[in-house]
Amino acid sequence: MTTTTPDGAAPDIAAPAAQAVPPGSSPWQLARRELRRRPAVRISLCVVLLFVLMALAAPWLGALGGWSPDAFDKAAVDPYLGGQPLGSFGGISPEHWLGVEPVTGRDLFSRVVHGAQVSLMIAFAATAIVVLAGTAAGIAAGYFGGRTDAVLSRLMDLTMSFPSLIFMIAMLSVARDVNRIVLMTSVIGLFGWPGVARVVRGQTLSLKHREYVDAARVGGASSWRILTRDILPGVSGPVIAYTTLLIPGMISTEAALSYLGVGVRPPTPSWGQMIAESVAFYETDPMYFVIPSAFLFLAVLAFTLLGDALRDILDPRGGRT
Repeated sequence: MTTTTPDGAAPDIAAPAAQAVPPGSSPWQLARRELRRRPAVRISLCVVLLFVLMALAAPWLGALGGWSPDAFDKAAVDPYLGGQPLGSFGGISPEHWLGVEPVTGRDLFSRVVHGAQVSLMIAFAATAIVVLAGTAAGIAAGYFGGRTDAVLSRLMDLTMSFPSLIFMIAMLSVARDVNRIVLMTSVIGLFGWPGVARVVRGQTLSLKHREYVDAARVGGASSWRILTRDILPGVSGPVIAYTTLLIPGMISTEAALSYLGVGVRPPTPSWGQMIAESVAFYETDPMYFVIPSAFLFLAVLAFTLLGDALRDILDPRGGRT
């Protein structure tokens, strides 16, 4: 049975939905409202914040556990069994909260939290390089057009045509006596910017002929002012959404390079490096493989779910394509 208003008109079914989103809401207000509404996204955000805090507080957390990431504990392994950890579940005990590494006896908790610091630092720094370079190139190509657009577009095509993983392995393999973290950040950023540039270029092409941009141009505003005051705020939503989706890929790339032996070098801990070293012990000490793999899986999953949600909110058209 349907109800009608006193004048006989059907009620406005969309009224509650219209009231749920106040007019004039900014993208960040919409993002906060949607993040509160989705339980899975709230959990992902909490996990992301937990990993970030863990990375920032890695030295204090390691000291709280009582072990540095490079300290050997020969009393925690059995030399007569090939250096297998003493006790159940990889040597988990009140002294070693997540167990120890086989043979060396290094504390897994300390190495995991310090590995989070290395992995997230490389991922965030590489993402920053990719976003800054890609945004600058995309805005310049889309706004100025002509020869600038042609040169930058061909450079994007050229960079994207390289088999990036093979070139990363080759460049990292031949480099000697350099800071591996800085080198990995630079190499990953070198091959990642064209994707952001293409997204920003498309957004800029759709914005540069809007009425407010034409009005600013007719009013004598400089190109720099138009780009920073009118174009950049218009592309910020898709860029933020794309950025959050880049981070899990960067974490996975760093882990893959370290797993292949061309990334972070021992004794500096890294999740990918720990997983690579655990392959030789997965039958006798599966916890050594499970613990860093679980941390890597949770970090990538949390960042991916958060990035998907922000993309749906800040760039709904991009999320549907």
